[in-house]
Amino acid sequence: MYIEREGTVGYHEAPIPQLFIVVEGEGWVTGENQKRIPIKRGEAALWEKGEWHTSGSAEGMTAIVIQSEALHPEEFMEVKEHA
Repeated sequence: MYIEREGTVGYHEAPIPQLFIVVEGEGWVTGENQKRIPIKRGEAALWEKGEWHTSGSAEGMTAIVIQSEALHPEEFMEVKEHA
């Protein structure tokens, strides 16, 4: 998906687990608390089924979004905690 400059993907509920992998540019993602967490090329966000979230970018961002009930990236990805 491509999020254009100053674009956002509206606040919505994940129908199944979603993996959001940034392949170009940078932007931000949120979880249910709607706190913006910066994200850039080479980083990813994972939303669990039922989790509300959104994403956006000031300059534009391209991401691959994978949705699957069989998605378990925590088995092979580094987890970053944000306060």
